[in-house]
Amino acid sequence: MQTTRHARSAAHWSPADLGDLTGRTALITGGNSGIGLETARVLAGHGARVILAGRSRSKLNEAVTDLRADRPGARLDTMLLDLGSLASIAAATSRLAATETIDLLFNNAGVMNVPDRRATADGFELTVGTNHLGHFALTAGLLPALRRAEAARVVTVSAIAATWRSGRLDDLMSEQRYGAMSAYAKSKRANVLFTQELARRLAGTTITAVVVHPGSAMTNLQRHSQGLMTRIVIALTRNIVMGSPEGAAWPSLYAATSRDVASGGFYGPAGRDQTSGTPKPVALPRGADDPATVGRLWTESERLTGVRFAI
Repeated sequence: MQTTRHARSAAHWSPADLGDLTGRTALITGGNSGIGLETARVLAGHGARVILAGRSRSKLNEAVTDLRADRPGARLDTMLLDLGSLASIAAATSRLAATETIDLLFNNAGVMNVPDRRATADGFELTVGTNHLGHFALTAGLLPALRRAEAARVVTVSAIAATWRSGRLDDLMSEQRYGAMSAYAKSKRANVLFTQELARRLAGTTITAVVVHPGSAMTNLQRHSQGLMTRIVIALTRNIVMGSPEGAAWPSLYAATSRDVASGGFYGPAGRDQTSGTPKPVALPRGADDPATVGRLWTESERLTGVRFAI
């Protein structure tokens, strides 16, 4: 299993180092808000064509208006995609797989802190079903489009929660016991393990698979937070502890474009407690490179989704 070994430090990297991305196409799930929108803004500013994928046509259109006001001449497209629906994923990927070349795939969208256990259209626990299984199926469906690129990258956005003990994957669908943040931790740990196995399977191809965490940023992920005290704490810590969506997009942008990135690598902010700062390699969660654990998750993900990776 690959580990995070790198040629040199990313200590002085910034989005200014991206260079000219003209001729490259990026697809960003959750590209209409938060980290996804800021990732799109930077990529479009460097010449990339960006496909924003999301569930709401109106929100996608608002994002396009925002980006074009800030980046006149930006090359933007939108795609309706519900990661909680295997049918929606299949419909979206079948079109792209037949015609598109995808250079950069950002598995960015996610849900967090859903107060009660809910299910996706396919009966999966909502958080894991969206954050992990949805992106698992999406990546598999887009492999033909990724293969057409000269050197494609798959960047999956995890979180610090991937390291939490509550993220154990032995009850993946939270059928025995549900906790909002433990479900989130499971989904984010699954993102890391998924990338480890994907990188292993892609070895020898032109596709690189990388996983990142954005630190702590105030985004739409907090929309499920409940209660007056929770909202007060978020408001007070927003500018003290949490970084901005702009800064939180840096690890994704670094992982997608830096020559120093290793397939299977894990990257996050270099600041105090990895909450913000320039990107750097970070340690994998304990056990995330265990072949047996990774293999079990991959097999279960295939069983649940009915999806196979044609590598």
